[in-house]
Amino acid sequence: MFKAQVIILAGGKGSRLRPYTTVLPKPLMPIGGYPILEILIRQLKFMGIENIVISTGYLAELIEAYCGKGEKWGVNIRYVHEEKPLGTAGALKLVKQTEKNFLVLNGDVFTDMNFLAFLKWHAQHDAMASLSVKERRIKIDFGVVGFGKNHELSGYHEKPEHRSFVSIGVNAFNEQAKSFIQSGESIGMPDLMLRLRDLSKKVLCYEIRQEWLDLGRLEDLERAQEIIVQKKNKFIRSLHR
Repeated sequence: MFKAQVIILAGGKGSRLRPYTTVLPKPLMPIGGYPILEILIRQLKFMGIENIVISTGYLAELIEAYCGKGEKWGVNIRYVHEEKPLGTAGALKLVKQTEKNFLVLNGDVFTDMNFLAFLKWHAQHDAMASLSVKERRIKIDFGVVGFGKNHELSGYHEKPEHRSFVSIGVNAFNEQAKSFIQSGESIGMPDLMLRLRDLSKKVLCYEIRQEWLDLGRLEDLERAQEIIVQKKNKFIRSLHR
């Protein structure tokens, strides 16, 4: 039987959403009447993932008071706490017991992707780490001009569109990946992924085409409020399948 486990990173200060996050941790920001974190937990439960670890830091007591041990959602929640900020990857070292392969989610993830399918894909490909990515298109609302050392025009593009793949804050790891993080080390997820790659470990990218928004951005937070009204059943999952 495939054992699924998830670590939810909920220790950040949510600086980009101030002043809202001065009194409320970002994972408890409401979307459609539900905290982001509850929407995420409901999705995990719906997919059969009940083993949950939440890494806390900023306003940890509010998150623990709201989520408890997970009884109201039928999941098992335990906590690790960052006494000092450890970045988006350093907290993984605090979790002593992990499954052979496990998920790591940002506590503000807003997507309808299948987390369990991603974790199984990661395990089947025997990767040390995998990150979910989505194509993001950014349109520049100006004419972009290029010129050389002699001030001669080299290019002129009217309102170009740039396309890039971005990390969506949904990752998977083999348990051995934790051994490449030092105890007490503050390290970001990009640095850990590059460290593993530079050590010739297999690091893969998993492209998604489902909905995803960066809820650390006010404009995406507002967009999420619109989407949740239109597609409520895709995001706020029932606890009974």
